[in-house]
Amino acid sequence: MHLFILKYFPVLLLLFSLFLFSQKQEIDSTTAVLKEKLVKKGLRGYYEKDTFILKKANNNLLKLYTKTNDSSILAKHYLFKALFNKIIHNSDSAFQYYHQSKNISTLIKDSLSAGCRLLSIANLQREAKDYLGSEIISIEALHYLEPIKAHEFTVYVYNNLGIVSKELNQNDEAIKYYKKALKTNNLKTDLQKKEEGYLYIINNLGHLYQLQGQHSKAISYFKKGLIYNDIERKYPIQYAFLLENLAFSNFSIGKTKKVLDQYKKVLTIRRQLKEYQELSTTHINLADYYKKFKNQKKAVYHSNEALKYAKQTHNNKRWLEALQNLSELTTGEQSKKYLQEYITLNDSLFQKERLLKNQFAKIRYETDKKEKENTVLKTDNEKKQAEITYQKQQKTIGWLAAASGILLFGLSVMFFFQRRRKLLYQAQLERVQAREHERQQIAKSLHDEVAGDLRLLHQKLEKSNLLEEAKKLDTVKDNVRNLSHQLSSVSFDKVSFKDQIINLVSDYFELDFRITVTGLQEYDWQTINDAIKRLLYLSTRESIQNSKKYAQASKLTIDFALEKKYVHLTITDNGIGFDTNVSKKGIGLQNLQERVEELNGTLDIDSEVGNGTKTNIQIPLNAWTNKNTSS
Repeated sequence: MHLFILKYFPVLLLLFSLFLFSQKQEIDSTTAVLKEKLVKKGLRGYYEKDTFILKKANNNLLKLYTKTNDSSILAKHYLFKALFNKIIHNSDSAFQYYHQSKNISTLIKDSLSAGCRLLSIANLQREAKDYLGSEIISIEALHYLEPIKAHEFTVYVYNNLGIVSKELNQNDEAIKYYKKALKTNNLKTDLQKKEEGYLYIINNLGHLYQLQGQHSKAISYFKKGLIYNDIERKYPIQYAFLLENLAFSNFSIGKTKKVLDQYKKVLTIRRQLKEYQELSTTHINLADYYKKFKNQKKAVYHSNEALKYAKQTHNNKRWLEALQNLSELTTGEQSKKYLQEYITLNDSLFQKERLLKNQFAKIRYETDKKEKENTVLKTDNEKKQAEITYQKQQKTIGWLAAASGILLFGLSVMFFFQRRRKLLYQAQLERVQAREHERQQIAKSLHDEVAGDLRLLHQKLEKSNLLEEAKKLDTVKDNVRNLSHQLSSVSFDKVSFKDQIINLVSDYFELDFRITVTGLQEYDWQTINDAIKRLLYLSTRESIQNSKKYAQASKLTIDFALEKKYVHLTITDNGIGFDTNVSKKGIGLQNLQERVEELNGTLDIDSEVGNGTKTNIQIPLNAWTNKNTSS
């Protein structure tokens, strides 16, 4: 019996391998079907603006990724997070999640997804009036989409470039891009998408001439679209755009005979389709129509309707136009109220647009920086994957050759790669630790030693009545102290406390290290002193690092709470814990203890071996009443 098994072992092993392979193929097929189903469901939630459906589909995608470790699923997960933030008009978060999805798609060489994410990023930048940024990202998207002949999405990229060129007053460039879009649109194989794309581009071309005051030429394009086969029934959205633009151009050159009926027809279509954002445009046009014919009552009505829909959909351009209309159509205090609201909104939008541009640039810079830092690691990983593939091939040949040789070879390969992986990880960890240690040492040395020596020298100069020199030395001492804090601190001037914490958690969150945050959204952190927020941020960062690095935790809970006199931070992990009576605090916790005491707060660490660690920090809200907030 034993001789029989030894003789036919390679054949039996081959049959078993084929069975496992077929099982894997079946699992992969099931995963692909489930992934496609969840993606369709999530996209439906986005197009219907149903955040509940979108979040549910995304949560299930994350669970599927946990089971399969399929990077393409993770890329879709970040895409849906971006779409969710886009629905709630949180552009900077949407921008960041689009970038994360694009980076994963790039790593797995999914050019179509990477190009589509870049197109979404470009659209966000255009909406934020970051036209140059949108132009750059659109051209980058073409580098991904054109080589794979993704005509459907390439059309949208050229369309976006046309719109951006129009906004930059580069009309010749805009026409050139629109014509490229038309040419590419003809290459589509899906008839419906081809027709929709054609109508969209024709409308944009007409709108371009309309903005230049060339209404006759604009009308020719609008009419060209409106005579398209059965357009009103098949493509009501495009029909409404074309008809409204036609009415606007006719109204602009004094041909007002059919204008009112055309606007009313557009209004009916958009109400039926629930196109609320575009309804604000139609009501503005109707208000302007009635203004021209001195019908103040109807002009006011449509201006108010435009204002309502503009606020509802964050259509800032129409919002401003509605307020301007109402300030002109009303009198007295009411007119002043609308005018003041117009001025305030216009100023705030300008600030918001500038802030968004800066935020986009920052995210873009940080993404590029991380990609450069990871270039070496990516190269090592590719080499390692190539070696693993080679060894797998050798392993398969070995199994067919002899069972005993395979076992020895397999064990040797497994030991070799485990050892290699461990050494690479340890080397990488040591480099990170060395950089962090060096930064902390410099900061501590500046703060504790250099600043301390300067303080003693300052006292000696004062005792010697060298007051002028003492004053200058005091300035130097303050500069040294500020520098030390900059090395180990964080600023909330450009990025809010909430966003800093969210970014921090996002940086450390992994599938085997889950972080839950509570209490962050419930409070107005702008009322809290920066020094307290800085301490909370550094405390959170130190605890996350300790839980992940030393405690071997897989779950971490961060809870913020504000009372009348105190702010509380409680951080709990499920790590291995430690004996607080034996273990000494490291320099990180020592520095943290000092920072807490500086703010008259308390730091309590409760831990037991095997039962995790709980860190409690309590800071009085008036801790810095008599302190310098910049130190």
